[in-house]
Amino acid sequence: MQYQYDVLVIGSGAAGLSLALHLADSVKVAVLSKGQLHEGSTWFAQGGIAAVLDDQDSIDAHVADTLAAGGGLCHEESVRFTVERSKSAIDWLINQGVDFTKDEAANSYHLTKEGGHSHRRIIHSADATGKAVLSSLIARVKAHKNITLLERFIALDLITQPDPNSRKLRCTGAYVYNHADDHVHAFQAKSVVLATGGASKVYLYTSNPDGASGDGIAMAWRAGCRVANMEFNQFHPTCLFHPKAKSFLITEALRGEGAHLKLPNGERFMQRFDERGELAPRDIVARAIDHEMKRLGADCLYLDISHKPSDFIAEHFPTVKARCLEFGIDITKEPIPVVPAAHYTCGGVVVNAQGHTDLVNLYAIGETSFTGLHGANRMASNSLLECIVYARSAALDIASKIAAIPEPLPCPPWDESRVTDSDEDVVISHNWDELRRFMWDYVGIVRTRKRLERATHRIKLLQKEIGEYYSNYRVRGDLIELRNLALVAELIIRSAIERKESRGLHYSLDYPAPAPVARDTILVPTNYAAQDVFVTDMLAIKS
Repeated sequence: MQYQYDVLVIGSGAAGLSLALHLADSVKVAVLSKGQLHEGSTWFAQGGIAAVLDDQDSIDAHVADTLAAGGGLCHEESVRFTVERSKSAIDWLINQGVDFTKDEAANSYHLTKEGGHSHRRIIHSADATGKAVLSSLIARVKAHKNITLLERFIALDLITQPDPNSRKLRCTGAYVYNHADDHVHAFQAKSVVLATGGASKVYLYTSNPDGASGDGIAMAWRAGCRVANMEFNQFHPTCLFHPKAKSFLITEALRGEGAHLKLPNGERFMQRFDERGELAPRDIVARAIDHEMKRLGADCLYLDISHKPSDFIAEHFPTVKARCLEFGIDITKEPIPVVPAAHYTCGGVVVNAQGHTDLVNLYAIGETSFTGLHGANRMASNSLLECIVYARSAALDIASKIAAIPEPLPCPPWDESRVTDSDEDVVISHNWDELRRFMWDYVGIVRTRKRLERATHRIKLLQKEIGEYYSNYRVRGDLIELRNLALVAELIIRSAIERKESRGLHYSLDYPAPAPVARDTILVPTNYAAQDVFVTDMLAIKS
């Protein structure tokens, strides 16, 4: 079966749904969700959205804070582009029905402070901001007649065809696996948007849901798009440490409201690493926790907000309080055991200010993309802001061009004639586990040349096994994700090897100092889409 739409959005988080809403009054949009709508990273975002909303704050201050946190690698024009649009982004979300927490005494919205920020500028909905944002966007999307929401559809690869207006290739859709009927279908569209999130599931310990397997990044690379700064994987300093707690993040807002990080003996330690203490940027805090855990041989450290009034904790952090109580931890009376965990992919598919990639008619927004905003370390609560700002920017660009884009040519159906059903799915689970373990051990918070060389050797062997399996058996969701995750792991390893310095989230014991000049790590595929395609190649593609 083939599906035809004006715009195909792959991903159903804050970025994908926002873009769909901006476009849907004029075009027909399909939004693919690889699972249920509430299973993506947006739903689990606790802290909030950074924006200049207070008279005491300024765009210049927010820009300066972001540049400082980014370790010299932020693109200042991208940072300013985003921050200047922060208030309008929040106003738009409020118009969509997002219920942000109010400060009744001040007759305004409550703003909190997080690591790296010089002002209180984090607008939030208690400690479940992502849930509030996504719930409102889902309600709006479901009510719109021009938006088709398709759950449990996972994209495999992008469809490309010759572009009639240039000597390049254009993206005209994607092959998509439907869990319901267990078949692959072709989805075609004039414009395609990747909004699939990041790739933190490449690590053994992560705050991300299972779907964060780097699908959009992998598909874009295979289609000929550049990726940048994949070595900068942000490890959130504070994930709940409990054998039965899967991927539960302890929001940075706790530290913003005065929570203390402590050693097992109750001693505070962050002032020894940074004068900002618990409010230092995430890369510093995560490395400090990692250092102390290794020094002491401790399984975890502790985050303590019990010195604050119980009513204050219950009002500001109801989600954290309730979740911890499920595991017998009363945060009003005792500290929370925490460990660092992979949290955010700062690199991604290279895009411009409109979210456009190297491939004609292909866009990437949100965590999938590399805009230059985050540099070597993402500052807290800038991620949801980026989703909303670039969703609107990309939508405006698509709307201005779509009338002139010709309909895609018919594409061949997915060929399953030479594959069989697998009776060895255990191979997938074993490879998945092996990949995530060696990435954690060799390409984690602290890296060395020897560890990266080991990772290079392991990923080559693993990709060979996965490639053989993918070629011989019918695809399933877990195999698609494993294939993508292995490719993203290779890109992370290659990028980390290229960076012979320590900067931001990339810390190397072999190169502990930063290089004199800060440069992005840009990987270019052999089938680079931005170069002209020779006529002979175009004929071969058509045939």
